[in-house]
Amino acid sequence: MNDRTQVAERDQKTVARREGDQSARRRTFTPAVDVFEDSQGITLWADLPGVTKDKLDVKVHDGNLYIEAEAVVPTPAGLRLQHAEIREPHFARAFSLSPDFDTSKIDANLQDGVLKLTIPRRDEARPRRIEVQTN
Repeated sequence: MNDRTQVAERDQKTVARREGDQSARRRTFTPAVDVFEDSQGITLWADLPGVTKDKLDVKVHDGNLYIEAEAVVPTPAGLRLQHAEIREPHFARAFSLSPDFDTSKIDANLQDGVLKLTIPRRDEARPRRIEVQTN
């Protein structure tokens, strides 16, 4: 995990969960995110280590972008888990989007634990050059 990743306790408390005789803590992490903006739109890169496509949920609602995911941390074959401080990490992050962005054209790609979202600007919100006429 990235050392910039912040631990945020969900609803201001740790949710304890029983698995067999061991209890595992479920924590919500705020994933590290890089956002790049240009005249075409924004590209967002989020660190989501251990997350698979089926455990990832990306939504847009009322001008907000929501990312939620759960990592799968498997126990290697032949080994028995003795201690786990974080057994099933949960990731959550939300962003407000300007109306300048076309949320119907968001492109999402998950590769090697990194989510890449490309959010284009609406055509009418893109800078354009205006031709000046002379008489």
